[in-house]
Amino acid sequence: MTATTDGSAGAIPPDAPAASESVRTPAALDGARQANQRAIEYLLDHQDDEGWWKGDLETNVTMDAEDLLLRQFLGIRDEKTTQASALFIRGEQRADGTWATFYGGPGELSTTVEAYVALRLAGDDPEAEHMAKASAWIRAQGGIASARVFTRIWLALFGWWKWDDLPQLPPELIYFPKWFPLNIYDFGCWARQTIVPLTIVSAKRPVRPAPFALDELHTDARDPNPHKPLAPVASWDGAFQRLDKVLHTYHKVAVPGLRRMAMRSAGRWIVERQENDGCWGGIQPPAVYSVIALHLLGYDLDHPVLREGLASLDRFAVWREDGARMIEACQSPVWDTCLAVIALADAGLPADHPALVKAADWMLAEEIARPGDWSVRRPQLAPGGWAFEFHNDNYPDIDDTAEVALALRRVRHPDPARVDAAVKRATTWTYGMQSKNGAWAAFDVDNTSPFPNRLPFCDFGEVIDPPSADVTAHVVEFLAGEGKAHDPRTRRGITWLLAEQEANGAWFGRWGVNYLYGTGSVVPALVAAGLPAAHPAIRRAVDWLESVQNDDGGWGEDLRSYVDESWVARGESTASQTAWALLALLAAGERESKAVERGVAWLAETQQADGGWDEPYFTGTGFPWDFSINYHLYRQVFPLTALGRYLNGPGHEGG
Repeated sequence: MTATTDGSAGAIPPDAPAASESVRTPAALDGARQANQRAIEYLLDHQDDEGWWKGDLETNVTMDAEDLLLRQFLGIRDEKTTQASALFIRGEQRADGTWATFYGGPGELSTTVEAYVALRLAGDDPEAEHMAKASAWIRAQGGIASARVFTRIWLALFGWWKWDDLPQLPPELIYFPKWFPLNIYDFGCWARQTIVPLTIVSAKRPVRPAPFALDELHTDARDPNPHKPLAPVASWDGAFQRLDKVLHTYHKVAVPGLRRMAMRSAGRWIVERQENDGCWGGIQPPAVYSVIALHLLGYDLDHPVLREGLASLDRFAVWREDGARMIEACQSPVWDTCLAVIALADAGLPADHPALVKAADWMLAEEIARPGDWSVRRPQLAPGGWAFEFHNDNYPDIDDTAEVALALRRVRHPDPARVDAAVKRATTWTYGMQSKNGAWAAFDVDNTSPFPNRLPFCDFGEVIDPPSADVTAHVVEFLAGEGKAHDPRTRRGITWLLAEQEANGAWFGRWGVNYLYGTGSVVPALVAAGLPAAHPAIRRAVDWLESVQNDDGGWGEDLRSYVDESWVARGESTASQTAWALLALLAAGERESKAVERGVAWLAETQQADGGWDEPYFTGTGFPWDFSINYHLYRQVFPLTALGRYLNGPGHEGG
């Protein structure tokens, strides 16, 4: 695409030097070109024959522990799976005996409890050094009583914890109208899909025989749940703690007929949302709890719903060369594919290259053409989006939709009318999903109720889906590319983004770590929408990025930045985060700056012989701080995008 200055997608800022006027050194350019070419070849070599890309999605060992606990609960745990999972879990243990939720992070109590129990299932001796260190640390942190609710629910399934000592959510919740506080659509889609089946589990309160005791995980086995005073009644915490006491009382007096009817309704809700691949929402936690809930409602393991559900969970397993088995919480083919297409096109691959056309065909076939849960709030809106996973028609997301549209526009497809029609539907759907404040969330509209996060039941991370800067930025970039930068709805998004800039010049990253991701998303979007590189917001972002560059020339940010300001933009340099910083600086017209030169040099110098980058650090976000992700393809696609834009100009399209 020819670069313009009218605010269209990929526009080079008016004051940015043209590539032909570059003062970059020949050595720097040569290093960048070589790295760019090697990275192109790496990605092309890793494309699936069907046209998609998918890197491993690594989270933490609770996925693996809960998989074993599910199999124990259902009576289907086998030795091969158990030992392979245990091998992976042991390999993730830290020197102090704990398990973390991200690489290099601190020990985390609930994760350590679940990992310990899983290893006990695998036959590890509680007196063994690695187990004794773990149990001692657990006791020092307050024992099982201090673990999160979801961990204690898993333990309650085997009598290791009392159901009476867990928060309650009744299945009658399914009948709350959508305008009523705490109805199921007040929860983010991931929480909604998890909570509905758990209301059945909470009502049924099943207990399977425990294969061993867990006294060593209590501070005092005679009093495993020491009394804790309630928060003041005038506080939100105090009010919701007392509401939970009311729900416990209701559990004892619930009308049997209404309770049975509510559980059946919740069961139907679950079955109706099972995807074609047997999973629920394309993510592991709702699938696991849905299988348990339906089994408790009488579905046997040979029933097609449960048979396919269990088969879908097996497809989340990654078997490693050493025989270890890692469970992915989710799979990311649509997201990985659209990012790979953008990277390859911006790196100079011809727009009609067969790999790009094949990827476009696959993405076009993945468009979701039917209403999903989002239509509860937007019943008149026509569908037209993409999900994150292979199969998740109930929950397309706005972020994937924006990036898929940007990717499709970079491909010279033999049927351009087909692409135009899909992108037009995506544009209509995306505008329809705009929240009332002018911004966009990931899955729903105005999913901002203050109440769900207050429930004692919901201590597992973010349970609502408010608009975020990174998603809004991707949408603005997409809409600008469609010539809609001056549409009043797009301008509202831009205004919201400008208002969300932090005092230091950065933007918060909801779905990536953290301020580097937010800033790397917003600056290119604002420039694509027509803001000049000299705009004060852009200059503040540039100043901030330059001020936080690491001594080695890269950028990095630890996940602790979500809870501790001293960690903001602090961390070991990573390929993905260095690329995000470069994407912002390049969009801002800084291609000739020392900061960009050093960042590009870092990418070139740290590239491996196969054309990829190594990145053990987690730079993806599920829930800020509570659930972190290492997308194994981030380390490939974002550096290639940055190198391509450095060499070819921001927003370059192949051919």
